Amino acid sequence: MTLQEGRRVRLAADLRLTGTVVTAEGHSADGDVVAGALFLGSGAQGIVERVDPPRDREQSHEVREYERLTALLNDFGHQMPPASRRQLEEQVASLEPAWTAHREHGPRRTVRVRLDNGFVLDDARAELFLPL
Repeated sequence: MTLQEGRRVRLAADLRLTGTVVTAEGHSADGDVVAGALFLGSGAQGIVERVDPPRDREQSHEVREYERLTALLNDFGHQMPPASRRQLEEQVASLEPAWTAHREHGPRRTVRVRLDNGFVLDDARAELFLPL
């Protein structure tokens, strides 16, 4: 399911936007707060204005550590004492589920959608929307 610019979509889940809501011209430092939270119900429809190119997901500490230890094992494992190598292999194996989960999710795709009620969701995860 790929979203395309100009196509109609439906919001697949309820959303709660929290934080500081300010007017488009305002700045949070100016004290222009107009609301504390905003709720959008699933089923809200709109038009895809932009589909962003895929971006790599942020890596967790476990994923970064897996990559670091795997590189260390690949580059220097043959020079390590057997006990040290075995310990490093165990560490890599313990981090493998996090690495596998990270790879299965693939890159993240985001979109800009203008909802029929006038709200615009920018940099929203594409999986939040269903094509009509």
